[in-house]
Amino acid sequence: MTTIPQRLNALRERMQQAGISACIVPGTDPHNSEYMAAHWAEMQWISGFQGETGTAVITLTEALLWTDSRYYLQAEQELQGTTVRLMRESDIDCPTIAQWLRDNVQGTVAVNAEMYTVNAYRQLKESFGTLQLTACDLIRPIWTDNRPDIPMNPLYIYDDQYAGESVESKLARVRQVLKDENAQALLIAALDEIGWLLNIRGTDVDFTPCVIAYVVVENDRCTLFVDSRKVNTEDAAALQRKGVSLLPYEAIYDYLCHLSADTVLMDGNRVNEALYEAVTGSTVRLLTPCPVQRMMSVKNETEIQGERLAMIEDGVALTRFFRWLDRWQEERDSEETELTLAARLHDYRAQGRHFTDDSFCTIAGWNANGAIVHYHAEEGKCAKIEGDGVLLLDSGGQYLDGTTDITRTVWIGDEKQISDQLRHDYTLVMKGHIALARSRFPKGTRGNQLDILAHQYMWQEGITYGHGTGHGVGHFMGCHEGPANIRTDNNTNPIRLGNIFSDEPGIYRTGEYGIRTENLILTVKAGSQNITSPVYRPMSDRTTGEEYYEFETLTLCFYDTRLLDLTMLTADEKAWLNAYHRCVFDTLAPHLDKEDRDFLKEKCKEL
Repeated sequence: MTTIPQRLNALRERMQQAGISACIVPGTDPHNSEYMAAHWAEMQWISGFQGETGTAVITLTEALLWTDSRYYLQAEQELQGTTVRLMRESDIDCPTIAQWLRDNVQGTVAVNAEMYTVNAYRQLKESFGTLQLTACDLIRPIWTDNRPDIPMNPLYIYDDQYAGESVESKLARVRQVLKDENAQALLIAALDEIGWLLNIRGTDVDFTPCVIAYVVVENDRCTLFVDSRKVNTEDAAALQRKGVSLLPYEAIYDYLCHLSADTVLMDGNRVNEALYEAVTGSTVRLLTPCPVQRMMSVKNETEIQGERLAMIEDGVALTRFFRWLDRWQEERDSEETELTLAARLHDYRAQGRHFTDDSFCTIAGWNANGAIVHYHAEEGKCAKIEGDGVLLLDSGGQYLDGTTDITRTVWIGDEKQISDQLRHDYTLVMKGHIALARSRFPKGTRGNQLDILAHQYMWQEGITYGHGTGHGVGHFMGCHEGPANIRTDNNTNPIRLGNIFSDEPGIYRTGEYGIRTENLILTVKAGSQNITSPVYRPMSDRTTGEEYYEFETLTLCFYDTRLLDLTMLTADEKAWLNAYHRCVFDTLAPHLDKEDRDFLKEKCKEL
């Protein structure tokens, strides 16, 4: 096995042969995936840094790694002895990659075009000034020792009873878009879009039930580019009956080169530059977001009902876990860490009938670690749960019915040790959380127009949080989904009926604790009476003719009301909390045994 310096020397030899002055190796894959297969971990391989986010830059004399503050300590440790220098990109005085290259390099900079989306490639090129950017894969020829294969796990057909719409219907909708756009083909590279469109799922990617593949939809055909070893005879025949032809995964480039289409559509934020450049005989029009992404974000009634069922399974698991945690904090009869708590929660979820996997790596942050927004506990380095304190637990599950994502902040230990400051902060978070959940707004509203509802109480005290308030959530698919979201950024995509978002404001006191409260909320018509709506409010008789939306809260889990300062809550906020807790208890109680039911009843008691 080669060392990092040996790998860097091999890369520099290739660079010299090709007349390349610098090579950029990002931590991405050809599908712009949130979680990627180890086969494409090129940044990690060339630098030695194993974090999820980072970009390596190698010149003929230097090697550098850019990553953010979440990974500084890890990077410092893992880069020792590699000759790779850490660039702390979160620091105000750290130059961008383009700035550093302009100041330190002359000539040509190479990137693997498969690892950059069309738009990202263009932005990089525009930022280079006099530097030349070329597409060249320099890693593949030198990574020959033990490079992991592309996963060959079999795909499976996702039954229409869960999907709620047939492949034929979805393809018809896409072809209508082609007609409307006067185009003849749509290229799809994003794995979640492919899984949704063709009602297929797989286990190629951690936490997301995706299949590594590409798809081209044309007026008269749909082609799935996937390794034949991943598709058994029965599933291949089923796809053929639905109008889906199969070709090898690597055949996508030749297919695009010879495509008989005047105009090809693709999403510049989700299709890579190599695929874009492969289209030589057609006009390419970038359409962002991809129409499939927009379609899949609007959940149909079957998907919505599935999400409600998944929330019940998830709520039962969470109730059982928190009851165990409640007993443990009294007895302390085992040594528990952030990692063991995450594992125990996984085990409770795994008892669910339709559970398949976690929907992301659980964040369990004890006391000061909870203040690290994207904290990731590691074996041997994580905190022990000891003494009194705050546990921030952000977790989720993948169920055949749907996808869950929930954060709860709970107190462990002597309640007399809960400080007034902690109660104040927790209540500020809850007030913002409730305000967004209770909001009512006209059709066409964008997420950034609602974001202030969650921030307002904190901003009045000079407090904020650096992450988004709400991300879209897929249906038995990615825990993070576009195109709309709820955050301060000006996302032009409006909130649509059937969109599911997270609602997760937070406060983070460095060195002390983190607080975040998160539910998933579904966009519905205002005035709807839904089974998990905490408070039903009829629409006014006076109407302007506009259509109004609101949110139905889907998540089913109690809040730790011991952390509330009740004097800070309005009567409406208390009513919402009481109604929510009644809904949680009434929905979950039939699925619990007596001990769990009694525990939940106590946690859901009226304020």
